[in-house]
Amino acid sequence: MSQIKGERTFLPIRIAVATISDTRTLENDKSGDTLVDRITAAGHIVADRQIIIDEADIIAKVLQGWIDDETVDAVITTGGTGLTGRDVTPEAFAMVCEKDIPGFGEVFRMLSYQKIKTSTIQSRAMAGLANGTYLFALPGSPGACKDAWDDILVHQLDARTRPCNMVELMPRLKEHL
Repeated sequence: MSQIKGERTFLPIRIAVATISDTRTLENDKSGDTLVDRITAAGHIVADRQIIIDEADIIAKVLQGWIDDETVDAVITTGGTGLTGRDVTPEAFAMVCEKDIPGFGEVFRMLSYQKIKTSTIQSRAMAGLANGTYLFALPGSPGACKDAWDDILVHQLDARTRPCNMVELMPRLKEHL
């Protein structure tokens, strides 16, 4: 388990949140609310929040806008990671990602297995990186958002977490550009 130790300083980052759904609105978006509540409780800033329909080109366009925005450090989406015909979030991520972060999906499914057993194989939760912006695609349930945040992201998006975290890598993410 990650630990917060020592004299490191908390560094709030700016996180955009998107719910991928043909049916959700801001009024009934429990998964988005779960993420926003946890992001702000952790001391981070919600840079933007949107509901995006399940269309890969539209999702990719919104993601690209956040990737190009120097004030957005990370994007977390919820929804569209399943197996049905309308689940196209991973395909949209593939359109914009420069690097995949396979460990995120692997760890998410490992943790999820403890709760939903083999049903976790139906999740295509994933993460990537583009133009120095972290991208995380979570399933559409509030429980999955809670688990991903509480068990993975809250630690990796906290500069105080040791032995290492994603925030401390941020200054070096654009070295190839």
